[in-house]
Amino acid sequence: MTKRMNFTLWTVQWILALLFLFAGGMKLILPIAEMTRQMPLRGLFLRFIGVAEVLGAAGLILPGLLRVRPGLTPLAAAGLAIVMIGATVLTFASAGAGQSSIPLAVGLLAGWVAWQRSGIFKRREQCFSTS
Repeated sequence: MTKRMNFTLWTVQWILALLFLFAGGMKLILPIAEMTRQMPLRGLFLRFIGVAEVLGAAGLILPGLLRVRPGLTPLAAAGLAIVMIGATVLTFASAGAGQSSIPLAVGLLAGWVAWQRSGIFKRREQCFSTS
């Protein structure tokens, strides 16, 4: 992986981590009654999503930063991409295609981080090398 790609990945990871830390933190701090007025989901399920988002945000940054279990980063990114698939479907159903483009873009970025950090490209190059 080139230095430029690594820098780009780290930048996207930090942006996603801050976004999910904020979104998940709000789901943990706001009263359930207020959240359920905005979203047609049960309160405890929204709390669960908030915990998943906060833990996913930590999983995007801490393994690489601390150099402990870096294989958790692509798993965290993949988990957040799955959360964003649900957010995209829910937003599309309630607000339409225009509003659903934001969670779709965030989910695609999380999926891209998962793909790049998983090492699939590296293993593929090793399989097809002729040396």
